[in-house]
Amino acid sequence: MIFVVHNPLTALHFFMQNFCTLFNSFYLSRGLAMYYSLLKQSSDFHLYIFAFDDDCHATLSKMDLSNATIISLNEFETPELLAIKSSRTPGEYCWTCTASTIWHCIHTFSLDHCTYIDADLLFFSDPKILTDEMGNNAVLITEHRYNPDYDQSELSGIYCVQFITFKNTEQGLKVLDWWRKACITWCYNRFEDGKFGDQKYLDDWTTRFEGVHVMQHTGGGVAPWNCKTYSYERIAGQIMVKSPGSEAVPLVFYHFHDFRYSASESFRLTAEQYLLNSDAIRLIYGAYANALRDAESKILLTDKSAVFHENLLQLTWIKISLSRQIHYLLKGRYKNYSKKHTLQSNLQ
Repeated sequence: MIFVVHNPLTALHFFMQNFCTLFNSFYLSRGLAMYYSLLKQSSDFHLYIFAFDDDCHATLSKMDLSNATIISLNEFETPELLAIKSSRTPGEYCWTCTASTIWHCIHTFSLDHCTYIDADLLFFSDPKILTDEMGNNAVLITEHRYNPDYDQSELSGIYCVQFITFKNTEQGLKVLDWWRKACITWCYNRFEDGKFGDQKYLDDWTTRFEGVHVMQHTGGGVAPWNCKTYSYERIAGQIMVKSPGSEAVPLVFYHFHDFRYSASESFRLTAEQYLLNSDAIRLIYGAYANALRDAESKILLTDKSAVFHENLLQLTWIKISLSRQIHYLLKGRYKNYSKKHTLQSNLQ
């Protein structure tokens, strides 16, 4: 049985943007960079952060995150989730929990809606324009919009669970409850019987359910798998993205899929199969490097735990090198970065 939490703010536009995300200590700097980018673009939001390990929860709880609520696993995990936790890898368990985090937020905090966002996004303009698109629909989903060279729809799904909104309505909760239960039953990092993780389930939602809207704004859902489809430029401080044959629109968010800290004074921008647009590297990945550096500085100022502090110092050492690499990249002193997506020292 689905219980709709009564809330009068289920009209056309939301007065407050409600978001949720989940991450552990490994993604702490990325999750915080995402939060601060939201804070920069819009103060009219609240982010519910599900901390997926104790160190992550302890650090976040010490930080003065004015527009966030920190939720521990003890507060969140249900007997259903605990029963299957040992059968999933940590990554698979995070995928399993995505729908449940949205469900938890809507019911625990009596929200009129909730948008799940991946921790490795960065916002470049206010995402309200994306949820406003929904109109009277109950669910918003985002296509991968694969570049033809990288089309993985058959295996990974047509839609990406990176920015997905559910309203607290009968239609919205029906879809969310179906997805939540499906992920608890099966959610693995493999293709099996037409399923993959939590996102192949979305493939038929526009026909299976009523009230599902597919995001149309080009500035939402830009990612490595479609990066080279678009052109990019900065106009009056705003990064604009343009698809062939269309007008340029503001970039709302970019998904930094598979961005990794690396050893040997380098970091990997994304998986090697994706060719990135050089302007995107300069304008978007450069901004991400700075956002991560700022997030790490805030973490180090907050958390004085010896072990955790030491780990972050190691990341900061890599990040200092990373920032230097961005500096040289912008001066054109790196070679082959578009091919391998790995920035390495080349100071000749």
